[in-house]
Amino acid sequence: MSQSPLVAIVTPSLNAAAFIERTIGSVLQQDYPHIEYLVMDGGSSDATLEILGRFEGRLQYVSGPDGGQAAAVNRGFAQTRGEILAFVNADDTLLPGAVTTAVHTFANRPDVSVVYGNGVYIDENDAPVVPYPVEPFDVENLARRCFICQPAAFFRREAFLAVGGLDPALRFALDYDLWIRMARHSPPLTMVQIDQRLAALRLHGRAKTMSEMGPALREAISVLQRHYGYVPYNWLYGYGHHHLTGQSLAVDKPRPSLASACYSMAMGARYNWRHPLRFCRDIVTTARQGLA
Repeated sequence: MSQSPLVAIVTPSLNAAAFIERTIGSVLQQDYPHIEYLVMDGGSSDATLEILGRFEGRLQYVSGPDGGQAAAVNRGFAQTRGEILAFVNADDTLLPGAVTTAVHTFANRPDVSVVYGNGVYIDENDAPVVPYPVEPFDVENLARRCFICQPAAFFRREAFLAVGGLDPALRFALDYDLWIRMARHSPPLTMVQIDQRLAALRLHGRAKTMSEMGPALREAISVLQRHYGYVPYNWLYGYGHHHLTGQSLAVDKPRPSLASACYSMAMGARYNWRHPLRFCRDIVTTARQGLA
């Protein structure tokens, strides 16, 4: 990697006029000088293109049908030259100094393929809500929790290409699926946490993981089943509880519920029938540790 590597940042967008200007500003105001920034717009019908036009010359953008978020990001990275990659959704933001911090970490750790920092959830007015539950990297814990904050993650281009990029078939768990494939790659790709807040994720009613939480949880369960052949009890309980109660689990812990427990155990019989003892131990461990 060169002393001052080029960093490619891609923002996928669709009808994101309410927030995209703040996202763009958070990237263009970074103090790192070598950034190429590309917005992949899916053919917005709101004021998104008007906003993008105001930044002509400071970023590149493409607008048109794109096959979804994952396909747009893959195409965006293919059109850039950066050695280090990141994607920031059109309602999220980078925090000041994020790119410099990531680049310095890569420079000091040439063995590292992925670095990720801490994150914070914010509301529509940029006010902090709660921290994103980031954890130090642990390949076993990644099956139980998506602890990597997507807009706070940076990765080498060769690592991204080595695992085949994002899966275009996924709408919600595309980042989680990417982290799992990177973590399980052979030879292993080293992934490390930076203990510094690098990004903010926005909570609002139009965010797809808020408005379509049930399908989002089902897709995450499908990703876990495909990669591990096993779905941890906490994921099944979260889905079952949301299905029965409607409780939003974006930032709230699922409440204890006998009905939800029974529902999730029945789901476990379907997904984990090959591992009955493991699933029983998992239920006990989750009950002891809490459902967070």
